[in-house]
Amino acid sequence: MDLLLPFQFPFMQPAFYIALLIGPPTAMLSCFLVLKGWSLMGDAVAHAVLPGVILAYIVGLPLIIGAFLAGMVCSVLTGYLDANSRVRQDTVMGVVFSGMFGLGLVLYTKIETNIHLDHILFGNMLGVQSVDLWTSGLIGLFVCTALLISWKDLLLHAFDPAQARAIGLPTTVLHYGLLTILSLTIVATLKAVGLILAIGLLIAPGAIAFLVTRQFRHMLIVATGVSTASLVLGVYLSFWIGSDPGPTVILVLTAVFIVAFTARMIRNKTVQSAGAS
Repeated sequence: MDLLLPFQFPFMQPAFYIALLIGPPTAMLSCFLVLKGWSLMGDAVAHAVLPGVILAYIVGLPLIIGAFLAGMVCSVLTGYLDANSRVRQDTVMGVVFSGMFGLGLVLYTKIETNIHLDHILFGNMLGVQSVDLWTSGLIGLFVCTALLISWKDLLLHAFDPAQARAIGLPTTVLHYGLLTILSLTIVATLKAVGLILAIGLLIAPGAIAFLVTRQFRHMLIVATGVSTASLVLGVYLSFWIGSDPGPTVILVLTAVFIVAFTARMIRNKTVQSAGAS
């Protein structure tokens, strides 16, 4: 059948595989980022990964190691500046991530490499190799396991850090643990959607689930389903319309968010009208 044609081409199959691998971890993490108000943090870490990737290439290390270390440097530096200055956290993050992103662009212009910058920035799902699938799969398994084990503690820390500290939870460990998971997840999505579009996978699924459900455990399930389905659908549609899979996935997620937001607005107006009558 023509509808199954994209699944039959060898160059398309790895794209579907990595879509299935990164859907669950990005969706589950997005729920915590949305509730904690860390949307800009995800954006900051994603942009800050670029100089780490370039430096890792220069010294001959695996790119994922450089990406992870750069993400952690951004996270720790942002936390330090926020705790030791009068500047607001969002301002600090804006300065740090734009500075590190600019450093990455400067470094890129000074080296000779066969790595295309647009593949780093926007991903290259059609160029996924076995090592990328293994990397994304192992990181995704670790992220999902860590979040499922500690989701109650992380949820309390997101809503009421003072209460979490008062009952003896290791809030510092939870804080930096979540930052570590964020950095790892961005590394897992690097090949698929790149640095710029990674924030879409890290925010949209949780935002959509937040609009359609009221319980956090249901939020995790809805976000995982929406993220995975949108990734697969985006790759599938990109074959037929001749577009890049990464941006197409983000467009699908954006469309789903608009539908969810519109449905929520209609439901709220219906409830208000019923209450007024």
